[in-house]
Amino acid sequence: MSLYPPYTRITKKVKRMTATVEGVGSLQAELRDRYPHQPLKNQKALVTGANSGIGEAVVRHLAAAGASVVVNYVANEPAAAAIVNEIKAAGGEAVAIQADVSKEDQVQAMFAAMYEAYGTIDILVNNAGLQKDSAFADMTLDQWNFVLGVNLTGQFLCAREAVREFLRRGIKPEVSSAAGKIICMSSVHEVIPWAGHANYAASKGGVMLLMKSLAQEVAPKKIRVNSIGPGAIKTPINRSAWDTPQAEAELLKLIPYERVGESSDIGRAAVWLASDDSDYVTGVTLFVDGGMTLYPGFATGG
Repeated sequence: MSLYPPYTRITKKVKRMTATVEGVGSLQAELRDRYPHQPLKNQKALVTGANSGIGEAVVRHLAAAGASVVVNYVANEPAAAAIVNEIKAAGGEAVAIQADVSKEDQVQAMFAAMYEAYGTIDILVNNAGLQKDSAFADMTLDQWNFVLGVNLTGQFLCAREAVREFLRRGIKPEVSSAAGKIICMSSVHEVIPWAGHANYAASKGGVMLLMKSLAQEVAPKKIRVNSIGPGAIKTPINRSAWDTPQAEAELLKLIPYERVGESSDIGRAAVWLASDDSDYVTGVTLFVDGGMTLYPGFATGG
């Protein structure tokens, strides 16, 4: 039996979580001040895995830039609801929709619920992702399939639904120069090997060529597809790598810019890639990594 609700239950949940909220969320209000020109005004955006970490930062920044947003989550409904409430309190539009992006029926139900709420989609941020780390010889097929299912198949399923809508609707010049924008959340590990994380690195390498192949195919239809490749970003999932001075010092050896990234670094990059400011950009990975992909071990000659 599925742990996730069918379309009719999703719709009820969306309506409940879009209730008017009094007051202003201070964080969201501060973010809104960053985007006085509202570059994403009248656009509808879906961010997968958006109730924490990088996904939360991205959905908050898109909303602050004027987009009506969907906060997708697979677990922890209260966190998703809190984000929706803060966005609405700051004057934005947001709904939360539960779906496991690795499941085709749930992805299709999520998009149907989004269309009921907003009518269409203009921006998809394929952010949902996870790790199940293991030495290669000990890695189970379940660990491999789980990571590839969410990190790669999930991006395929969501991108396919978005492209179908972009093609159906076409360009709306009063909204955007493009018929639609897709941003795939990749990683520096689409190019940097990562021992002990073969499933994760393989998924991100797959994301890279999925993005490029899709971008090549749909560019004539004025659909832009790009990726963001985060480096070391401070999120709860990797806290042990940066939350002590000793751990952070070790991490900084890999970062020429000599600071660990913040989730807001990714949020700002996502707004740019989703806006018409990047209208001539498609098929690229924007690495937001402080120079991690510059192979800092060779800075002194190797």
